[in-house]
Amino acid sequence: MILPFFTPRPATHGDLFCRRCRLFPGLILVFLFAAGGFDGNLRASAVGQETTAAGDDDEPAAPKRRPGSQTKQGAEQGAEQGAEQGAEQGADGQRRALPRRRAVEDFPRDLQWMNTQGPLRKQDLKGKFVLLDFWTYCCINCMHILPELKKLEQAFPNELVVIGVHSAKFDGEKDSQNISDAILRYEIEHPVVNDSEREIWNNFAVQSWPTIVLLDPEGYELGRHSGEFRFEMLAPVFKEYIPIYREHGLLDLTPIRFDLLAHRQEPTPLRYPGKVLTDDAGKRVFIADSNHNRIVVAGYDGALQAIIGSGELGSNDGSFESATFHHPQGMALHGSQLYIADTENHLIRRADLNQRTVVRVAGIGEQATSAWPGMDRYQETGEIPSRWVGPPLKTALNSPWDLWAHDDALWIAMAGPHQIWRMPLNGDEIGPFAGNGREDIVDGRLLPKRPYELGYSSFAQPSGLTSDGKRLFVADSEGSSIRAVPFDVRERVETVVGTAHLPAGRLFHFGDVDGPAEEAQLQHALGVAYSRGKIYVADTYNNKIRVVDAKTGTTSTLAGTGKPGGSDDEGTFDEPAGIAVGEGIVWVADTNNHRIRKVDPSTGEVRSFEIPGLTPPERKAVRREPDFSDAKRIAAAAVRLKPIDGRITLQVQLVLPLGWKLNPRARMAYHLMVDGEQGPLQRSAMGEKELDRPRQEFEVTLPVDAAGTDTLQVGFHFYYCEENDQGLCKVGSVLFTQPITVADDGQEQAKITHSVSLE
Repeated sequence: MILPFFTPRPATHGDLFCRRCRLFPGLILVFLFAAGGFDGNLRASAVGQETTAAGDDDEPAAPKRRPGSQTKQGAEQGAEQGAEQGAEQGADGQRRALPRRRAVEDFPRDLQWMNTQGPLRKQDLKGKFVLLDFWTYCCINCMHILPELKKLEQAFPNELVVIGVHSAKFDGEKDSQNISDAILRYEIEHPVVNDSEREIWNNFAVQSWPTIVLLDPEGYELGRHSGEFRFEMLAPVFKEYIPIYREHGLLDLTPIRFDLLAHRQEPTPLRYPGKVLTDDAGKRVFIADSNHNRIVVAGYDGALQAIIGSGELGSNDGSFESATFHHPQGMALHGSQLYIADTENHLIRRADLNQRTVVRVAGIGEQATSAWPGMDRYQETGEIPSRWVGPPLKTALNSPWDLWAHDDALWIAMAGPHQIWRMPLNGDEIGPFAGNGREDIVDGRLLPKRPYELGYSSFAQPSGLTSDGKRLFVADSEGSSIRAVPFDVRERVETVVGTAHLPAGRLFHFGDVDGPAEEAQLQHALGVAYSRGKIYVADTYNNKIRVVDAKTGTTSTLAGTGKPGGSDDEGTFDEPAGIAVGEGIVWVADTNNHRIRKVDPSTGEVRSFEIPGLTPPERKAVRREPDFSDAKRIAAAAVRLKPIDGRITLQVQLVLPLGWKLNPRARMAYHLMVDGEQGPLQRSAMGEKELDRPRQEFEVTLPVDAAGTDTLQVGFHFYYCEENDQGLCKVGSVLFTQPITVADDGQEQAKITHSVSLE
């Protein structure tokens, strides 16, 4: 979600590009340096990515300024006037100058950190480039850049540390446990700090989600960018500046390991299920087992009927057993065909329940760069097409989140561009049906002729669909609203309950209030299900199941206390995201509890739905040869060892710096290797040996076949952290080369030692 704090850009093709709805290229990255390959302070990158902003009237309060904080404009002016650290040149005149940069404050000490052992300070990260990602976990744009951040982490593993600064929009997002669940749900592998009161946000004068800020290896700010970006945009920055900082001796390439939440999770049959779909005719339920990358099909009686997908992450078509998905969400059933929103693949897939096969029916597997199929032709010719549609298999999609089948057409909650799309089931075409592409809660006509045109309906990250046969009801999550979209193109979009009536702040008005439509409040509702004049709502961040009168908007609570929990007796939920009605029962995807729950609509009684025999998917074991290319290599002095009971013994000792300890939660194993196929040491004893727990001293015993000489290599990786439980953990590795003579006159054992230095 991009809030409306950015520099206006010139209109193009008759005001198609506007202040509140930016279309890239033209994406601007603001840096404080001027070096080879950069034009002054601005660098344009042909990313080809569209993002949208809320309306001008929907701004939150301006961020507070702490002493010493600067606006972006002030930061640039400071750089021009000579920032804290200017150009630096070696005495020999050969080193390239460091870029312009400015000093920034350290992280506040009293914040809670996740995905790491404890709080981090700038000093802990000295020698690394640090990329701060200001995000909030409801935000679709924030979700979109997570894969790009992961690519950067993989491309520069020893030079870059990414830190997520979670600055919440919704009240529910301020809770550290909820953030931890989001970290696990999105499979984030870097530290995250809970900036619930926006202290870091204000210190850096951040103004929108997502914003990235780049710090150099000495902790100075180099530059920033607001909005989505692609890996290809930032990778050249690191490739250019890593050699410069290496020349100045400012890089520390010691690998760092963080204590990830994922390392401590127990497997569950379902993992963050996102959506649920019922089929009364078949008496079965379909479950989007989102983080297991599969669809689970079970009878209403709990009998497991089918699993669609191998559980591996991917986009392969094929049989139920071999097909792969990427965090699927909503589903729609039409006869024997199950349509699946393969959300993070930006695809729509179809599963044939009779043939047990999966095929792609829409999308190209890449995130769309425009909300409007045919935009490329328009940009080339300046001629507005008669309809914004394209062939489904050649049209890129942008985070399809939920589906609904009606009158031989598939309706799509396209969360990324904030629109409702339509695709005939015959596969003729696909394109937007409602929504002008502006992120907002505005009622009105369905779809403009010109993209982003005012006077038409606007949505804000639509995430759930249901219908009464005449209208689609939409869970419009970022505006905490329930919308009604008519199938009749002559009618208008209306808001059943929500914020469209407000003159301003429509994306920032939320709460937990029952009552008539003009008073009721929801908080980031993700799911809706219609039945007999009522809309059942998964009121996600309120941890409740609500009931909305489809005609009047009057809202009441059916189940849930408002506090997160998973008790049937207390009827509590934890961020439920999916909901359906089957045989008069409300079925709920209770996402953070990894369960499906059933709610009696007459009593509010809650029961958990069990599927006997359902297990997590088996992960394919990937055998990797040990890599000690970056290990500390130690050539030990030759020793003579006497076999006892046919074995020799070698003591291994690891000496850590004062104030450091081995990470007790990390796996530790050693590898034994020898050259050649023959020798006194048994070759069958070589390979990986796992320790019961991380140890600074352990014993290696090896069977021998005869007397003679051999050369043994002992290598292992280890993870060590500060004893004060601060957040920094480092990765070390060592490879000993130990010549050994097996002889009866040898000593009973020998010791090899590695002392770790922080230098």
